[in-house]
Amino acid sequence: MQKLQLYIEGERVHLFEDETVSITQTIQNIKDIDKVFTDFSKTFTLPASKKNNKIFKHYYNFNIDIDSGFDGRIKKSATIELNSIPFRQGKIKLEGVNLKNNKPSAYRITFFGNTVVLKDLFGEDSLSALVFADSNNKVYSPSSIQNALQLDPKTNDVIASLITHTQRLFYDSSTGDSSKTAGNVFYHTQSSANPFHGVKWSDLKYAIRLDVIIKAIETRYGIVFSNDFFVNTNAPYYDLFIWLHRKKGNVESASGFNASIINGWVATSLGDTDTKMASSSVLRVEGNPLKYPSYSLALSPNVSTAYSVSLQLNGIEVYNTGTVSNNVTINQSDFNIAQGDYTAFISSNADIAFSSIEWDINYRPTGAQFFSNTYTTTGTYQHSNVFNFNINQQIPEMKVIDLLTSVFKTFNLTAFVDKNTNEITVKTLNSFYSGGNSYDITKNIDSDSSSVDVALPYREINFEHGDTKTLLAKQHEQLFGKGWGKTEFTNNGEKLDGSIYNVKTGFSQLKNERLIDVNGANNTDIQYGFFVDDNQESYYGMPLLFYPVRQTSSTQISFLTNDTTKVPLTTYNVSSNSVSLSSSVSGANINFHAETNEYGGLEDPVDNGFTDSLFEVYYRNYITSVFNPANRLTKVTAYLPLRIFLNYTLADRFVISGNSYKINSITTNLQTGKSEIELLNDLW
Repeated sequence: MQKLQLYIEGERVHLFEDETVSITQTIQNIKDIDKVFTDFSKTFTLPASKKNNKIFKHYYNFNIDIDSGFDGRIKKSATIELNSIPFRQGKIKLEGVNLKNNKPSAYRITFFGNTVVLKDLFGEDSLSALVFADSNNKVYSPSSIQNALQLDPKTNDVIASLITHTQRLFYDSSTGDSSKTAGNVFYHTQSSANPFHGVKWSDLKYAIRLDVIIKAIETRYGIVFSNDFFVNTNAPYYDLFIWLHRKKGNVESASGFNASIINGWVATSLGDTDTKMASSSVLRVEGNPLKYPSYSLALSPNVSTAYSVSLQLNGIEVYNTGTVSNNVTINQSDFNIAQGDYTAFISSNADIAFSSIEWDINYRPTGAQFFSNTYTTTGTYQHSNVFNFNINQQIPEMKVIDLLTSVFKTFNLTAFVDKNTNEITVKTLNSFYSGGNSYDITKNIDSDSSSVDVALPYREINFEHGDTKTLLAKQHEQLFGKGWGKTEFTNNGEKLDGSIYNVKTGFSQLKNERLIDVNGANNTDIQYGFFVDDNQESYYGMPLLFYPVRQTSSTQISFLTNDTTKVPLTTYNVSSNSVSLSSSVSGANINFHAETNEYGGLEDPVDNGFTDSLFEVYYRNYITSVFNPANRLTKVTAYLPLRIFLNYTLADRFVISGNSYKINSITTNLQTGKSEIELLNDLW
């Protein structure tokens, strides 16, 4: 028997002597390969001993003051030890208390592994809850978009690329027909009845590097991802951008008024440390909301000008004033205060100054005594009509957990917590398995309780991004009978038993278009993305993932700074599904299928297809081993010695009678050391 010990926030708790505590661990289960952030959780009971009653502060007693009692809504840090040696770290949550004869008999708790806690940590927060550096926020104007369109995406985190959401572009070097000039990006100086044509600056939007979002997640939630995959030397990841397209239509109509976040808050009185300014623009409420019977956000403009105020909690709007023109107060009758980060946005179509903007939060910790925290902006707050493109306001409406899950599905990533550093190690599945050790457990298995089962539960596995509904992608599907970038893996067309399994991300994907000079049918250097539906209407869709590629060539494009002014650009960013426009250059792309190169075209015999698809680079080894007729699911019972049990990882191999196996799943009774292990043949 092994000695099991549990510590909650450093305090050892009492355990039932006969309590069975078993955990199941898996990293990439053949039965459910679509799941990420896998880890274990286990619910068990603790005796209502004097020690445990003290730790849980007599939770069964309803009359205990809420400020001094145990808060069952919050997970507590915990550690499991085996024979006084640390085994796993995570969190525990109190589920409830069992009573007998109105007296406590047991506490029900759940122990969560650290990667399970991640999902709980993110909760329902959207990407707009993240805090981005001020340098990431831009002015939205013709000159700023023109500059962003020419920035090098290798060295700049916020850029613009040739992706339009209303205007279909074309290239026509013949200038005589003024009736077809609207979307013509051919630049010339000729005057005609309608000479001002090209790509409209207002039809372009900024894009932000995916890595900046990942770093903001780390900062917001106090976590650290390893530099195995999320690193600037990994071009297939680091060169990816997310298009800042929050609503269909242009940026102005998407946001209503021109909007800016209220910042410059300072504390003029402070009686409660449960509220504080997390930054110059973020009010953080950490204490019990029940302590706050009154709270308000009051604004006093200097002049009567139409404006609106949006109040957001963790990036989600909780109240909007609608259009107002005078003093306005948002208070407890308008929204229920809760723990989290509050931001406020002022929107207006005109410049507007405020003589005062003030947060007042009154609280009553005990009795009838009131205290007050007051936060005001420094000086006179000025909202300018110059459009401030704030990342929080323009980033797509996507949950944090959904973004991470989609990234993990895209690149077939695994995540586990390093027990020595507490870093969240992120690796591709290929890389994960390449670093494992081997343990010979032949002498440790129960030879009377083994079985060998058919491993393959599927007849087909489909891989695709969640949204490929743009015009050109739909046309591709109609012409070829298969979705753009989608792949299906079968056993070379052989009919097998089993179900169809779908691996789908939460991203949009474009089929881009290389422009041809319609006056002569010659290719140009211009590739762009047309983010409209098959009715050629602007739509929102899922967040767009793409590679911006900087082009410098003699093929000028006409850039419209307004209805009567155009400028020539020879350097600009184009939209691509690959890190390189040329498929003859090795580089990953974000198609699951090795699609035709949009830039090379079907007519190019050398450069007409990308081979480094997501499936080929990140999934093929694993999936082909799954479908391999030699694959088996071997089940054994083993009593692993403590030296193995405390040190093995799911990347390791177990060797039995000279045969090597990967671990599919392992369930272990922590007291007895008995493990039920599912193993897969080590075929790659």
